[in-house]
Amino acid sequence: MPDQLSLREVLGIRAVRLMWFALIISTFGDFLALFAVLSVVSFKMNAAAEQITWVQIASLLPPVLIGPLAGVFVDRWPLKSTLVSSDLIRVFLSLMLLGATHLWQFCLILGLMSVVGVFFGPAQQCTIRASVPPEGIMAASAVMQQVSFVIWIISPGIAGLLVASFGAVSCYLIDAVSFVASAMLIGSIAIRKRTVPTQENPADTTSGIHKIWLDMREGFSFIVHHKAILFVTVALAAAVFTLGCFGPLIAVYVRESLHGATRLFGIISSMIGLGILLGFVIVQKLAKTYSNKTLVFGGLVCMAAGFLALGLVPLLAVTIVAALAIGFSVAMILLPGQTLVQQDTPEELMGRVSSTGMSIVFGSQVLGLFVSGMMTKFMGVQQVFLVSAIFLLGLVFMGKLALRSRSN
Repeated sequence: MPDQLSLREVLGIRAVRLMWFALIISTFGDFLALFAVLSVVSFKMNAAAEQITWVQIASLLPPVLIGPLAGVFVDRWPLKSTLVSSDLIRVFLSLMLLGATHLWQFCLILGLMSVVGVFFGPAQQCTIRASVPPEGIMAASAVMQQVSFVIWIISPGIAGLLVASFGAVSCYLIDAVSFVASAMLIGSIAIRKRTVPTQENPADTTSGIHKIWLDMREGFSFIVHHKAILFVTVALAAAVFTLGCFGPLIAVYVRESLHGATRLFGIISSMIGLGILLGFVIVQKLAKTYSNKTLVFGGLVCMAAGFLALGLVPLLAVTIVAALAIGFSVAMILLPGQTLVQQDTPEELMGRVSSTGMSIVFGSQVLGLFVSGMMTKFMGVQQVFLVSAIFLLGLVFMGKLALRSRSN
């Protein structure tokens, strides 16, 4: 096994470095705009809780509904044109927020921005695949994911200050400028042209829509028949699903099981983010010794242990350690899983496989939000966490059986 590249070595690759800068800028602008919209809807429009939820659902649904379809086009279109066009379209959509005055307008604009982003994500994955050697893929994934989580931690406070001082308009304008800067950076990258084989011939009479369906099916079929990729996709979906259950319930757990209040809720929630960031650093070191599949299994067991501790021992110290473990396990599943997908997927299928996986993961997140509320009608929050732990351990057992049968 060749030595894994470090973060510094990966950032020494010009394409990765510029893509990283572009991601920092555009992701920061995106978070500012989203929090500004939530602030306006919550405090100026006095929207009800379910109405605020629709703002978030508007951003989550497009990847679920059109992810596999977007991957078909990403595999066909030039990568640089796809990335730059996605940024420039979102400049226009960001500026449309300046004129939004009704809830449905905010939902529509955020939904359209999410639709465009569905094309950007797989194209970015394909660009990394084309620019980084196999031994650098995990470090490249880590550096990209770290950006998102760090910005996720710091942007709410900055957005709150901007909205309070200059109004939501300032966040919308920063978002638009961030996409312009991202497009300029990506436009300066020399992306290696992909050698995508064409299957078309003069005698082919298949309709365009049918060809798109066949391409979508080819990407989905590859995931289903590649047991390792299928397993890590299911593992990541399961992790996101259980986190989707965890998110809405941790506040109730703090109130009812720990008898705490808002400050304690904030501390425990931040432990998840801290665990993820620590995981990004430690998992890269573990990858030098253990295989990607072993790390994913370890992440599932670690997450199960965290939920088991929350369900059995409702003490503050245990809760903090469990939250750190759950965050760490996210990195332990995410980084090796993405690396395995990048390394094992043929280049001509990369867009379809990554977008289909993204669709499954986002769908699991939405499902987790709904299921957590339903489960609490029949059992307590601690019991929900115990069920989550059993679910994850069952997935470990089934994954071991499936991968062992393949090797046999």
